[in-house]
Amino acid sequence: QVQLVESGGGLVQPGGSLRLSCAASGSIFSRYVMGWYRQAPGKQRELVARITNDGNTNYADSYADSVKGRFTISRDNAKNTVSLQMNSLKPEDTAVYYCNAHSTLTFRNYWGQGTQVTVSS
Repeated sequence: QVQLVESGGGLVQPGGSLRLSCAASGSIFSRYVMGWYRQAPGKQRELVARITNDGNTNYADSYADSVKGRFTISRDNAKNTVSLQMNSLKPEDTAVYYCNAHSTLTFRNYWGQGTQVTVSS
């Protein structure tokens, strides 16, 4: 079982940048496909970006269409971390962002507690 702790959320003006980080512990990090999801008020949770065990983000569904070209997901298997660099932020990016770990062995999903991102002037 893996434990996930997100950090890096906050308030930013439109056009600004934020970097979210997720620290994982309790299991072998490289066994998990990692992802970032978000949930805005009144909306369903949606995939923002995901990265395979070995760092591949070239799949068609690696990024949501709404964030392609603006967000970049990365991971460091040596440090058990996954990050989401968010540039050119828009008000519609406002949401609670959740780190997700998907086990390639058990197919179970694990979630962090979420971090709030607010894009507003």
